[in-house]
Amino acid sequence: MKGIKKSLTEEYLYLDFSHQKEGCIFPLHTSVTLFLLSYCDCTVFKVFLVLPGESTGISLLKNVPSEGVEIQIISRQELPPIVQSCCLPAVVERPDNFCRAGLAVVLRHIIQKSYEADPSKKEILELLGFKKTCLKACAEVSQWTRLCELTVPLAVENFLKESFDQPPTIPAAILELEKKLSEPVRVHNDDKLRRQKLKQQKAAGVGPSLAKEKTKSKGHRQETSEEGDSSSASLELKVAFSKLTIHKEPASANREPSYVRKAKASDLPPLDHVFAEGLYFTLADIVLLPCIHHFLVIICRKLSGKLVEFPLVAAWYQRIQEVPRVQTAASQCGIQFISLPELQTTSSQQPPNLDEAPSAEEQNDPSFIGGPRPTMTKLMEKGIEVMFSPHPCPTWTLDWDTLPAAVSPKEGKMSSDRALRKQQQLNNLVYMVTNQAKPGDRIVDFCSGGGHVGIVLAHVLPSCQVILIENKELSLIRAKKRSDELGLSNIWFIQANMEYFTGMFNIGVALHACGVATDMVIEHCLKTRASFVTCPCCYGFIQNTSKVNFPKSELFKKTLSYKEHMILCRFADQTAVQLPPQRRLIGKQCMCLVDLDRARAAEEHGFSVQVISMEPESCSPKNNMIVGVPI
Repeated sequence: MKGIKKSLTEEYLYLDFSHQKEGCIFPLHTSVTLFLLSYCDCTVFKVFLVLPGESTGISLLKNVPSEGVEIQIISRQELPPIVQSCCLPAVVERPDNFCRAGLAVVLRHIIQKSYEADPSKKEILELLGFKKTCLKACAEVSQWTRLCELTVPLAVENFLKESFDQPPTIPAAILELEKKLSEPVRVHNDDKLRRQKLKQQKAAGVGPSLAKEKTKSKGHRQETSEEGDSSSASLELKVAFSKLTIHKEPASANREPSYVRKAKASDLPPLDHVFAEGLYFTLADIVLLPCIHHFLVIICRKLSGKLVEFPLVAAWYQRIQEVPRVQTAASQCGIQFISLPELQTTSSQQPPNLDEAPSAEEQNDPSFIGGPRPTMTKLMEKGIEVMFSPHPCPTWTLDWDTLPAAVSPKEGKMSSDRALRKQQQLNNLVYMVTNQAKPGDRIVDFCSGGGHVGIVLAHVLPSCQVILIENKELSLIRAKKRSDELGLSNIWFIQANMEYFTGMFNIGVALHACGVATDMVIEHCLKTRASFVTCPCCYGFIQNTSKVNFPKSELFKKTLSYKEHMILCRFADQTAVQLPPQRRLIGKQCMCLVDLDRARAAEEHGFSVQVISMEPESCSPKNNMIVGVPI
């Protein structure tokens, strides 16, 4: 068929299976993945449902989209070794050394592959949103990705398990989604659209609140082609559905009225949500649809009075059914849409504020004094001072001249000066790792980027298994290309957020993992009782997250507030060579104190930890290493 690429790599898609209920495969991550395959009409993957035990004799193919898709059932023991170290869903390229794991990464890959297989399907690529960033940020740093990828599916699964003997509460995740849908939409051209909305409201002779009510009380069950032409449809619906239909509205050649042109941005009406992320149908809608559908089925059967608590979610569910091919894909996946009763679209009660923020005591801390010096003095009074362990071998270096060209960072697209500094950084990390590594060890290069650390380690330690974990696909592809040139057979590549790697390992290493990524690497190593060699970066990006809180160690917690610790982190970033020497010195001291907190926290978990300055110090403004070994 014209447009189909013949040289696509064979890829296997592995999906978890726990149980089947009313045509839905659980866990919900599996249902979401199958729904996307059906929506994209994607047949380029061999699909496997993975049972938790050894039995594979259960017939599960009912209501699973199987037309043109090869679906097999296997046990977890039959998974390729690289997949056994990851959370499902996962996709593996043959041979089994490149894996993509985690829901968002796998779904984005399915979209990309569907488009590559048939480039005429441009609408599929648009699921990735503006600049192709939909659900690209990892769940640890993006509240929206976490809500779609983790919080909502897990909350709905737990809700479906309830017996309902007692009046249940609506999951907080659903109320958080309701809150998100009530927030004004921000899109790249929103000023232009908001001016169009102002004009529409003036023409209708109603104020913004009345216009909103008029729009949302309108039924959503009409054909999409009518949505775009209806004069009473909201601007948001027109814009959203024009992108989903062949007939687009012609651009108006008339000059806008002066009241529209001269209106201040602050006086323009906000845009309302049509779909989950705003005006356009994206991957986020695909993820949420199976979850919200199964939640609403239970609500309508047993708790219909609760619908009033999330009218915007209910309206979104009705609207999404009008998107072309959604009905067909849902039917193939055993999803039978239900009709919801008419609802008022302004919630009578405000959803709780679920945004993450520093605690109240951080907002009002009367003892807080800005700047690093008072904070450093406070630590000194408790006996906590800047302290580096001596470098065990400051002049050690790899013999770069004798190594194959593909091992050296000079092969990458960087200046000779930067390549030299990268070699010096690698000298430090490789020395620390090779000093600890034993034959047969597994070494994980977290946040591996283009593989500068992992490829060197795989080359110099052929008896060890090296695993590169990175969530940026292009970086990992570049690393694999370099590895293939070297003929390395002891290396795996995993595109995933690091929490989706669940395998055992002996040593974890990370060069310049940004912000809290360093802390996540150390936490991963503490949990697995693995040694670690980390070089932190981007201290200014450090903040409390859903999994990591600062200060980390009991010693620092007793001395500093969160706000004071953040002062250290912000000044720790001021180590650039362009800065005055005195300022750089303070930056280096703050950097050491932040890393001492990390070191003390690891010591509290039974590790021996050192903070060491890399040699030469000029190899990087971020030249600290935190080296830990389990006791």
